[in-house]
Amino acid sequence: MRDSGNNKRDFKNILPQGSGPNKKMPGPLTIFVVLMVVWILVNLFMDISTNGIPKPITYSEFYSILQSGQPRIEEVVKKEGFITGRFADGQRFYLYVDPEDKDLLRLLRKSGAKIEIKPAQTFLSSLFYYFGPVVLLVLFYWFFAFRAAQGGGRIWAFGRAKTRGNPAEKVTFDDVAGVDEAKEELKEVIDFLKDPKKYQRLGGKIPKGVLLVGPPGTGKTLLAKAVAGEADVPFFSISGSDFVEMFVGVGAARVRDLFDQAKKAAQQTNKGCIIYIDEIDAVGGKRSGVVYGAHEERQQTLNQLLVEMDGFDSSRGIIVMASTNRPDVLDPALLRPGRFDRRIVVDLPDMNGREAILKVHARNVKLAKNVDLRRIAQQTPGFSGADLANLINEAALLAARRNKDAVTIEELEESIERVMAGPQRKSRAINPEEKKIVAYHESGHALLSLYLDGVDPLHKVSIVPRGVAALGYTLQRPTEDRYLVRRKELLGRIKVLLGGRVAEELVFNEVTTGAHNDLEVASSIARRMVCQFGMSQKLGNVVWEHPGGMPFWEGDGFMDKHYSVQTAREIDEEVKAIIDEAYDEARKILSEHISDLHKLANRLLEKETLSVEEVKGLLGLEEDSGEKTAEDKDNQDTVG
Repeated sequence: MRDSGNNKRDFKNILPQGSGPNKKMPGPLTIFVVLMVVWILVNLFMDISTNGIPKPITYSEFYSILQSGQPRIEEVVKKEGFITGRFADGQRFYLYVDPEDKDLLRLLRKSGAKIEIKPAQTFLSSLFYYFGPVVLLVLFYWFFAFRAAQGGGRIWAFGRAKTRGNPAEKVTFDDVAGVDEAKEELKEVIDFLKDPKKYQRLGGKIPKGVLLVGPPGTGKTLLAKAVAGEADVPFFSISGSDFVEMFVGVGAARVRDLFDQAKKAAQQTNKGCIIYIDEIDAVGGKRSGVVYGAHEERQQTLNQLLVEMDGFDSSRGIIVMASTNRPDVLDPALLRPGRFDRRIVVDLPDMNGREAILKVHARNVKLAKNVDLRRIAQQTPGFSGADLANLINEAALLAARRNKDAVTIEELEESIERVMAGPQRKSRAINPEEKKIVAYHESGHALLSLYLDGVDPLHKVSIVPRGVAALGYTLQRPTEDRYLVRRKELLGRIKVLLGGRVAEELVFNEVTTGAHNDLEVASSIARRMVCQFGMSQKLGNVVWEHPGGMPFWEGDGFMDKHYSVQTAREIDEEVKAIIDEAYDEARKILSEHISDLHKLANRLLEKETLSVEEVKGLLGLEEDSGEKTAEDKDNQDTVG
């Protein structure tokens, strides 16, 4: 339910601009007077500490000293009718004399003292000397006061939270797709923000904190904005890194100011509000015993956050939402019940979710009538919401570059390849010999993906360079989402990856560096089979390597290894045995179909890019009726 008519409020106008009701900044006059006093005292004490306090002497005493030579004078500085100097014992003195007294200069010369005559000071120089520092201070103060006015007083608000308010365009659940389970869990939070008394009358308490956990690009921030939009409440957004400063105490002050702003907004709206902290792992990491430097500032900030989350009353309708893709590094005190009570996983979307996300992002894009977004969703397993948004945008840009009236299926499929492998590099000059090697290399991958059971079906093979290092690529497309992979399927992937190296050896009796990435991925799969999946008969059903606690972190990362040197040797032998066996099997298959290998390579040299239909037509193969297995995003393509 949303307020209507006169009950609507502009949340941007009710957000407090100060850091507290009783905090007042000093006035300009006070600051100016303090600066002047500090400047005068600093100059005075610097002069005294450097030269000591000078002693005044009379004109006649000075004459007597010059005539008697006692005490001896070391140096004298004469400036018109004013003389300063220093005795041999270090005592400084000063006196006023007649500027026209010539006998005085004669006696000074005889005394053997070091004499310095300074020119008379002009009116302008005197004026600058006495009033210059004052003018500079005034200009300094005026400059910063002006900047403060331009910046809304931010220069005097170093400890205030740098929050961002409600988005200009209201975001609702209609703008979020592919995360239906997360939306269902958040509907309870929205219902509480709209009508808190519904839960309070039965003694129920809404969770104080909701932690959104998931891989990058899955829409965690968008979900938080949608909750605020659905509940129609103020929204305070801030990044975890905004709390981290070089000066100790600033982060804690910003945490206090953030919660003060939220409490005032909740009181003024009589509804509630949402505090959203993006990438909370920047400030909420596990505390250690080191309490100096940056660690001390971060720990003070985290301590203040813990205190604030304990101190505010959830009945006011203030809910803290945060997001991270590194839940393993968060401090346990932050995750306990009473702070972040609820953890919601925002995972990568499945096929239906990807189709819904594509429809959301294609609302303002003119698509051709024959475009089937379901087909695009089938070809993009492992894509996040951000990847799919980028895909639609790339397709629109590509269609505009080609002067088309609408985005067709060709631009969408081309965008998939751009997102995964990079843009085409047709300008890259490759000599005929290397181009021939690449053609046979990619033909080896393509033929094995056709002749092996349990691998993803072939979609396209090309020898057009893409991205930074790929001289060609073989694309395989799954037909459905899969969450379990059999040992036979993993071995099939390894064989397809090794097909490029096998084809090079069969045809040219030589190998090249083009299989570097293929060997790296194949070795990684084989090692995981042995160390993590228990798929080695020799080493048994034992997990030898544990990922370093990073569930949403791409790449191998840190591996926690629990085995001896002897076991490490046996693991290496098992990995090599798997690779060697797959290599021999791939060599056997390609040797039996060597004529097909030559046909496909020669056609690639002519056309550069072939679809699966063209490949099967060239080789005289019938369309397979069965579906093949799906791969995860990292292993669905073979680029070599």
